Amino acid sequence: MKLLEKYESEALNLKNRVVMAPMTRCRADNDVNVATDLIAEYYAQRASGGLLISEGTFVSEMAPGYINVPCIYTDEQVEGWKKVTKAVHDKGGKIFAQLWHVGRLAHPDLLNGKLALGPSAINGHFTSYTKDGFKETVTPREMTLIDIKQTILDFQKASINAIDAGFDGVEIHAANGYLFHQFFAKCANIRTDEYGGTIENRLRFLFEVLDAISSKIGNNKVAVRISPSLDQTFGIVLDDESQALFDVLTSKLNNYDLAYLHISGFTMASVADPLKLVLETAKHFRSIYKGTLMINKGFNAETANSALEDDVADLISFGEYYIGNPDLVERFALNAPLNHNDRATYYSGGSSGYTDYPTYQTA
Repeated sequence: MKLLEKYESEALNLKNRVVMAPMTRCRADNDVNVATDLIAEYYAQRASGGLLISEGTFVSEMAPGYINVPCIYTDEQVEGWKKVTKAVHDKGGKIFAQLWHVGRLAHPDLLNGKLALGPSAINGHFTSYTKDGFKETVTPREMTLIDIKQTILDFQKASINAIDAGFDGVEIHAANGYLFHQFFAKCANIRTDEYGGTIENRLRFLFEVLDAISSKIGNNKVAVRISPSLDQTFGIVLDDESQALFDVLTSKLNNYDLAYLHISGFTMASVADPLKLVLETAKHFRSIYKGTLMINKGFNAETANSALEDDVADLISFGEYYIGNPDLVERFALNAPLNHNDRATYYSGGSSGYTDYPTYQTA
């Protein structure tokens, strides 16, 4: 299977093309949002993948949209992540940190009572996961130029922290309706300054962050995740310039020697054939982007291998399959049955539904 073959580029040397997608699991149930021994065990169990991408890790106190997520802006948090990266590396794995800011999708309960930040004061009308459960978002505060500059520095510092913590690189989370995506979308960004209006202006924030990070850790340790087909969820609605914006974004990324571009096929819009949409989207951007392309959403071993054979992408990331199957690569190799996930434990805390799924050999 091509899926199980090595993948090499100037930035990557992976033992297979199976990637664990970033997935929020809410297990950092401590007052300082530090990655724990349990979190280290979880990632180490899955280290046979070619690359693991961490759950989104928040880059500042203003970034969170969910409780119990391990963050990466304090020294103590860096020390916690060191346990994770060491555990993965000791098993021969590689791991990138996904750097995350939810922007307007945060709730004041997670921000010490402060309003969330957004490109404009427009409510995304979604939900944020607080200690009291999911709560409706409220209208955010429009980011000032000082806020934007500070957030750029927050991402830059988080990338330095990630490398200090032992990560092999970082992925900028510019997908799924979070802060960067909010700058992209007309439904969230009605600014009239240099960060709004034209496509170039709405992309400016992402590229300033990318430049700031690359200047400290190098382009080839940086990746970007986008979701061009996202529609009618996370507060995002496709508009008349969405396609053009993502075309320009992807083309500009060719000027960077990135580790990879990660395209998520996530959407809540009514689609007759979701996998067809994922593949059509991937083919479109494959024709534009010249570097390593990773795609995600709805793949099994057979369809993932077919996509690789057809040169639609170089790498495939898997989300929910990896929750219930720590030995996903081995199961793919053996064509073995997969465990059934317990969805009730996705965000429940503790080891149940987290580190207690059996491997095929022990099932």
